[in-house]
Amino acid sequence: MPVKIRLQRHGKKGKPFYWVVAADARAKRDGRYLEKIGTYNPNTNPATVDINEESAVNWLEKGAQPTDTARTIMSYKGIMLKHHLNGGVRKGALTQEEADKKLAVWLKEKDAKILAKKEGLTKEEADAKAKRLAAEKAISDKRLADAAAAEAEATLSEQAAVAEEAAPVEEAAPVEEAAPVEEVAPVEEAAPVEEAAPVEEAASVEEVAPVEEVAPEASKDEAEEEEKE
Repeated sequence: MPVKIRLQRHGKKGKPFYWVVAADARAKRDGRYLEKIGTYNPNTNPATVDINEESAVNWLEKGAQPTDTARTIMSYKGIMLKHHLNGGVRKGALTQEEADKKLAVWLKEKDAKILAKKEGLTKEEADAKAKRLAAEKAISDKRLADAAAAEAEATLSEQAAVAEEAAPVEEAAPVEEAAPVEEVAPVEEAAPVEEAAPVEEAASVEEVAPVEEVAPEASKDEAEEEEKE
């Protein structure tokens, strides 16, 4: 029977929580399993991994194949390295003491890295919290200052209103009566316009005397003949 080491989803929507299980490769992802060998919680920072190393190594030695995610999780805890070192011991490449020593050195370095990451996250969280508190305090101080200024302005307005009500109102001076308007003198009627004298008719133009006709001049030949006679 082929066996797989994989994750089985639990938890609630938006916040998943996984079991690391050894299950039949033909079974559904969230169905029946052969053994629960650990848990994986990705909601923390860093993620929380809790695996039974002996059970995990035992299933690996039996030929169980981990999924990519399960392999990454087991590598994070040094299980894959331990399985690899056990194979070297079985082949005689190194002794069990040497394998245990190498695993212990690796785990120590891994724990130091995890601790540094946690401390860094803790410091970052503390700095972020301090900044958040400072920002909230600044906002609160500003609100208090604005409220005090508004209250002072309202007090001044009330005092000014009370002072105006207390001051006596001066009586208005009596209005002088307007002088009577003089009556306008009647307008004299215009004199009647004299009628224009009739225009005399123009004298009749005398008839022009008829112009006498001019006698035609005698020709040159006729004049010479008269001289000869």
